[in-house]
Amino acid sequence: MSTQVQFVTLRFLREGMRRLLPNAQAVLLASTLIVSFVLIYSLSDLLMPVFVSIVLAYLLEGIVSKVESMKMSRLAAVYLVFLSFMIGLGFLLFFLLPIVSEQAVELVQQIPSILSRAQTEIMRLSRVYPQFFSEKKIQQIMPLAQKELLGYAQNLLSVSAASVVGLVSVMIYLFLVPMMVFFFLKDKELLVSWFVQFMPSERHLTVHVWEEIDEQIGNYVHGKFAEVFILWFVSFATYAALGLNYAMLLAVLMGLQVIIPYVGATLVTFPVLGVAYFQWGLSGDDFMYVVIAYSIIQALDGVILVPLLFSEAVNLHAVAIIIAILFFGGLWGFWGVFLAIPLATVVKAVLTSWPRIGTNALNTNY
Repeated sequence: MSTQVQFVTLRFLREGMRRLLPNAQAVLLASTLIVSFVLIYSLSDLLMPVFVSIVLAYLLEGIVSKVESMKMSRLAAVYLVFLSFMIGLGFLLFFLLPIVSEQAVELVQQIPSILSRAQTEIMRLSRVYPQFFSEKKIQQIMPLAQKELLGYAQNLLSVSAASVVGLVSVMIYLFLVPMMVFFFLKDKELLVSWFVQFMPSERHLTVHVWEEIDEQIGNYVHGKFAEVFILWFVSFATYAALGLNYAMLLAVLMGLQVIIPYVGATLVTFPVLGVAYFQWGLSGDDFMYVVIAYSIIQALDGVILVPLLFSEAVNLHAVAIIIAILFFGGLWGFWGVFLAIPLATVVKAVLTSWPRIGTNALNTNY
């Protein structure tokens, strides 16, 4: 009897493995994914500059290809794109970042007065609506809230480069990353050929999945960078025209909020409307102008920018996006959040291709 049970169990396991890995190409794809994930996860702390360089080089490769299509040599296209990349990096480091840092420090310094005004407003509400707001409870909670908020703000503004290790890390990134990006672009064919020689010749499924991932991620990431830049520029021009304090800082937040879909737009609402409220209050028209401008920008982003920029990008369900942000953000922090949707695209491409494994239709295309 036990022999029969063992036979049924082994048969069940064989059938399960046959469905999961129906051929050698499926084994290769699964092995590539597992090894890549293990290497990236285990070596992310040591080789993060290399991974960042690979991501940046991949993003710039699409631009290089477009420049090449304009009858320019590969080397000239690489030099032109890399020079533009360095100019953009210099603008970010030496113009945008100092302004944002200065405005962030000013905003943190204003937190005590903002909280004091907030306490006055809440105390006023406690007298108007005593059944909802207890004056005694408010007096107990506000000092604790002020202490916690100041602590978070100071931690946010603390610069890791103050330590020797942080300074060394920054110098490594500023020197090594651009250099590796240049060589990844310049010697792309050589590096890809060296890597491919270690892979089996029968890799049609892996190539098929990679081409789908490359198309989807390329469309998404390039569209996302364009969306960040457009929202930043439009927001800064609008807030500066309205005379809103910390216009550059709030505009940067407006641009970065699209990195975290659904969640980012909710989080950035509080600083924008909060700054407008404590600058002008509710009595004048200026606050309403900011509310209207903010609403229009968000609406234009959802109605025009997203369909225009992501018409060919991957279509992920909102639940899948949130799960990807939580999962990959928990693994790799900021970079996990930033790359959550591209990584979710990888998973989706694999799952989409998996049922076609073993069919003749796949091999006829290669």
